Order: sequence, then C-alpha cells, then structure tokens
Amino acid sequence: MTVQDIRSFNRFYTNVIGALDYGRHLYAPYTLTESRVLYELAHAPRTDAADLRAQLHLDAGYLSRILNKFEEDGLVERGPSEKDPRRRRITLTSPGREAAALLDERAKETVGSLLDTVRAEDRPRLGEALRTVRELLGDGRAPRPEDVVLREPAPGDLGWIVQRNAALYAAEYGFNADYEGLVARIVADYGEDHDPHLERTWIAELDGRPVGCVMCVRDDAPGAARLRLLLVEPDARGLGIGDRLVGALVDFAREVGYREVLLWTNDILGAARRIYQRHGFALVAEKPHRSFGQDLTGQDWRLDLHATPE
Repeated sequence: MTVQDIRSFNRFYTNVIGALDYGRHLYAPYTLTESRVLYELAHAPRTDAADLRAQLHLDAGYLSRILNKFEEDGLVERGPSEKDPRRRRITLTSPGREAAALLDERAKETVGSLLDTVRAEDRPRLGEALRTVRELLGDGRAPRPEDVVLREPAPGDLGWIVQRNAALYAAEYGFNADYEGLVARIVADYGEDHDPHLERTWIAELDGRPVGCVMCVRDDAPGAARLRLLLVEPDARGLGIGDRLVGALVDFAREVGYREVLLWTNDILGAARRIYQRHGFALVAEKPHRSFGQDLTGQDWRLDLHATPE
C-alpha cells in the first residue's frame, strides 16, 4: 500500500460520487452542509446546537446562519435544552421532517441505482470491503453516540426484531419460545396493518447494522399509544441508544396527538425501567405471573403527555 494507491482510489471514488449527481438533484434546494444538518436533526430528535456543531465539526457562526435560515423557512424550532438551560434545543417541525425525508428518499434511490450495477453475489464482498476501510482508517476508536442513526425499518428489519428479541431474552433471562411467539405476533400485526400517521417503528443503526429498536402502536384505550419491544444489542449498550429510542417515540406520540403512552414490562428489566423513569413514566400497577418459562413480576407504566414536566 502506497500513498499513490490511496490517491488513485480517491480519484476513482470521487468520480463515482460525481456520477451520483450529489451537487444538483440530490440535495436541491439545500447545500451539502445544510442537508447534513437536516439529516442529523431527523435522526437525533433531542439534539442541541452545541452537540450538532461538534458532530458535524462546523463553525459556530456558520451553523447559526444555517439554523436561522431553517427557522425562517419553518423547518426547525429552537428552545431551551432539557439537559442544560444555557443550551438551545433544536427540533424539526413537520415541514422539516418532510424535507429531511425527501432528501433521505433521494439518497436511497440514488445509491440504490449504483448498487443495481453490482451483482447480488458480489454485494457481501463489497459490504465487507467498505467495513474494512472504515475499521482500518478509523483509528480503532470505540463507537460514539453520534455514530448511531435512528431510521425507519428496511426490508428484513421486522424479522430481525423477532429474531433478536427471542435470542437475547433467551440468553439473558432464560425466556422460552413462548416469548418469540408473542414478539412474532406483535411484529406481524404491525407489518400487516399499521397506520403510518399514528404508529411507527424505529431502528437504531451502527456501522450499517441494526443494534436497537422500539415500536409505537395504538392502544385499545382511547387516546393512548403503547410502547413495545424496546431492545438494544449488548455490544451497543452505553451509547444512550435506549434513551434516544424512547425519546423519539415520546416526541412522536406527543406530536401526533396521543394523550398518554402505556407500556408493560417486567421488573427484571432494570435498565429499561430506568430509561422509562427518566422520560417521566410512572409505575401504575404490578402483578406476579408465570410466562415464558419464568416466574416474573409484570409492571404497567404510564406517561401522561399533557403533564407539566417537573
């Protein structure tokens, strides 16, 4: 490997990127940097300006001008940060999410057209090569919270939710196949018939692979949403993924007009319960039961979306 090898690859790759028309169709009417800001806001719903500046390595004045433009165009709203009142929290408005979704869809279509030129049997090799480049040139650093992206499920992700729930709960808590059956029914019901305006699934992705998920579905109780199937892979814990997933769900539920969010869990899931408590959920009932091959204590939790935060 020589310097010339890398420079030669760079010339090749920039030609590929140019062929994807990144400068015109893909980002219009935004610049590349503006599009990156929209992307980060769409995938990190609780971002403040300081975090955004650090993630994108932007000059404070430059980022401020972008956010001012977005605010004038009705794409973002700014308010005090929940973590630090000295900071400003940035959230996308409904038009802002639509703009970010359009850019994301364009990117998927454009890169998809590039992948269409690669034979199916060669795609695993290409994926492994891309991961190798990232690993070798990434200084061996540990994953950071900003490396995690929240996105909508892609084909195969619903099956992944079933498989990983079954495998992890069996390994960590000794659950039997009854739990896999329950998860499969929940996921199947969602996949076959869900209202995208009132129900949503989030996948947390790290280095191109899913590492977490959560579902928001309508509950039988009027005005209530239900949180289901929160999961974070063991090797991705500690990055705040569970907190981001629950935060995204709560923000969505509040925005679309739900009155409350309900969930059922078991007392052995201590880490998940601490996340729920941080987001304002309150324990309303608990009851011992025998399920999934284990003696458990089930718990019902509730979040009042109209309550005033303390």
